[in-house]
Amino acid sequence: MVSKILILRFPEDLTHKALVCNLAKRFDLTFAILHAEIFPRKEGLLIIELSGRKDHFEDGVTYLKSRGVIVKTADQEITRDEEKCIHCGACTAVCPTQALFIKRPEMFVEFDQEKCTVCELCVLTCPVKAMVVSPKNEHFF
Repeated sequence: MVSKILILRFPEDLTHKALVCNLAKRFDLTFAILHAEIFPRKEGLLIIELSGRKDHFEDGVTYLKSRGVIVKTADQEITRDEEKCIHCGACTAVCPTQALFIKRPEMFVEFDQEKCTVCELCVLTCPVKAMVVSPKNEHFF
């Protein structure tokens, strides 16, 4: 599963089309509308959290782009809820950049956020959901 916050800009000739609904219908993706600014005969802005299987996600984004929608990923980061983390080490096995690693001899999981590329594998792997994707700032636009 993949979940990302996307910023969608619709040219004025596309604001009346049900392109986002097609993400659910055609690609089995779910979306949550976080912000919308759509006016008749003007460019539209839509910020959504889009979730689904990775291949469906990529196909859905390709679909939007092929229709003329400008798609950008919101500036995101991974954070760890220290109180939830049980230091099981599951996240360290999937982290491609070693941003998550086991500190020895204490056997605690450490997180170097500067090495993190926000691939979200740790979010999917963490059994207690201690790893969270969040926007770097409150304003995307």
